[in-house]
Amino acid sequence: MDFVNIADMQKGMTVTGFYIVRNMAIKTSANNKVYGDYMLADKTGEINGKLWEVADPAACPDVGAFLKVQGLVTEWQGKLQLRIDRFREVNDEDPVEIGDLVPAAPEEPESMFDELLIYIESIGSEPIRAIVSRLVDERREQLIYYPAALKNHHSIRSGLLFHTLSMLRLADGVLKVYPYLDADLLRAGVIGHDLAKVSELDAGTSGVATQYSSDGLLLGHIVQGVVEIDRIARDTGADPEIVTLLKHMVLSHHYEPEYGSPRRPMFPEAEILHYLDIIDARMFDMHKTLEPLQPGAFSENVWTLENRKLYKRKL
Repeated sequence: MDFVNIADMQKGMTVTGFYIVRNMAIKTSANNKVYGDYMLADKTGEINGKLWEVADPAACPDVGAFLKVQGLVTEWQGKLQLRIDRFREVNDEDPVEIGDLVPAAPEEPESMFDELLIYIESIGSEPIRAIVSRLVDERREQLIYYPAALKNHHSIRSGLLFHTLSMLRLADGVLKVYPYLDADLLRAGVIGHDLAKVSELDAGTSGVATQYSSDGLLLGHIVQGVVEIDRIARDTGADPEIVTLLKHMVLSHHYEPEYGSPRRPMFPEAEILHYLDIIDARMFDMHKTLEPLQPGAFSENVWTLENRKLYKRKL
């Protein structure tokens, strides 16, 4: 049997394939029928799936489930949709690996982690290095597979590590242009700004975040990150100003109060941290959106990019 990747689906095809449930909701149609509304994914893309006339909502597969699915590819409002006719959970005998179903960072996580350790060792300030080393060491296992988001940028396996490393590489260039920046402080801010997402999100070794944790919902990764820096700094006895600077970088990296930052950046390294974060997040979303398009085509509106269309150049 030929199994069909999402990127290869066309309207009218009857397909069988292996997919992961990224999102799901039980809904009621206009004629009062209960149905399952799914977002299915594999490493090639995503497609909305409909499981019509659900008899027992409790028996429906939940977020994070790996499924073998048979269905008909249809179209709704200009987008492909999968009518799910049959499904079951993947078993050990199925010819599929997690890597076939879950989009992942384009680099091996172990190599990325080794490079991260080199950046940590490059931090000259012993107090800053001690705090950052402890922050990373406590999350060593999760960093290998954790995504950086539930749905948005870098919501892929090892996405948090890839995002952090990409920003560190960007910072190398910025430090050459602005040599008056404190390299230790900037690198520490980059490494620490999103580490608390490991506590904010619930994710298994598949690298798929299924939901926010209780602390993630109640506090968020910015507050959690500040608390963790403060906890570790007390153990290391770091200089109070160093601790305050690191906490401010985490606190201000979203820039605006409506995005979770109660303070805007108040020194250059914190300002640069925000823009490194923005650059890497937007380049990821742009690349992800444009990669499957044909040259000369426009994308659908991308809500993470102010709901604008993107154009794939012919050059």
